[in-house]
Amino acid sequence: MAEASSTNSATQPESKATVVVALVANLVVAAAKFVAAWRTGSSAMLSEAIHSTVDTTNEWLLLLGMRQSALPPSAERPFGHGRELYFWAFVVAVFIFAIGGGLSVYEGYHQLRHPAPLRDPTWNYAVLALGFLSDGASFVIAWRTFSQQRGRRPFWRAFRISKDPSVFMVLFEDAAALLGLLFAFLGVFLSHYLNRPELDGAASLGIGALLLIVAALLLRETKSLLLGEPAEAKLLVQIRELACAEPAVQQVRPALSSYLGPHEILVVLPVEFAPDLPAAQLVEATEHLRAAIRNCHPDVRHVFVQPEGPSTSTSLPAASVAQVQPTPKNEGGEA
Repeated sequence: MAEASSTNSATQPESKATVVVALVANLVVAAAKFVAAWRTGSSAMLSEAIHSTVDTTNEWLLLLGMRQSALPPSAERPFGHGRELYFWAFVVAVFIFAIGGGLSVYEGYHQLRHPAPLRDPTWNYAVLALGFLSDGASFVIAWRTFSQQRGRRPFWRAFRISKDPSVFMVLFEDAAALLGLLFAFLGVFLSHYLNRPELDGAASLGIGALLLIVAALLLRETKSLLLGEPAEAKLLVQIRELACAEPAVQQVRPALSSYLGPHEILVVLPVEFAPDLPAAQLVEATEHLRAAIRNCHPDVRHVFVQPEGPSTSTSLPAASVAQVQPTPKNEGGEA
């Protein structure tokens, strides 16, 4: 992921609502699926029950990550706790891979080795219909939230540059849930209609493979976020232009940047000022540059303007380094 969306932090309430809706939907459906699996002996339905249980846990972990990431800076975390969300998103991806995918594959393999005929599949069909309704509603909400964030960008590019896992992880989970329900329906129907119980196990294997693929994709993206991704090139160019517009600035070197959270960017901006610039004017120029960056890019919460000499990369004394202070947060933790 090389770039980020320009989504403002105002989208955070929508992100939280998306996760809450998905949690409630998965909790209800998971209970129904376990009952149906117990009443019918369907391997595919049991895999779907495991899938929904994992998704319920995942939404809870995402909510935990969102809450922890909103904590204010402290002596131990001077730049805040923004990456808490990335850590818990990575844990979610591990859960999907190890528990959701792994157990579904095991259950499917066991059913293929020891096929058992299904009992009355009516329960399965009723629960599958409930799952399509609840997961479908959750998917629509997640899709709308993601579409608002991505703007006119193509879907795949928007996913690759997104810095808010609370939205795209729910979207992919719901998409996998709907496909898993389709696999489960085909497994139950064909197994019962053709009297071939091994097809139910094959559907369980398909659900497991689907979850492993989705988990691998999410693991790659959340790992990249957790390790720290730079701000998008367009934003850095705009910051450079703001610096070059300062009369006291002679040269601007490439900036260093990193995302500390979905809407929290750290930027280090090496700047060469006029060599004969008095100290008072140096302070005034850096203050003006700070204000300009803060007004144009609210997501840039920490920026260090680092004065440098004309022919060396050695920085001037640290006292001349200016920092944009984080935007104050309200009691709810939002900017």
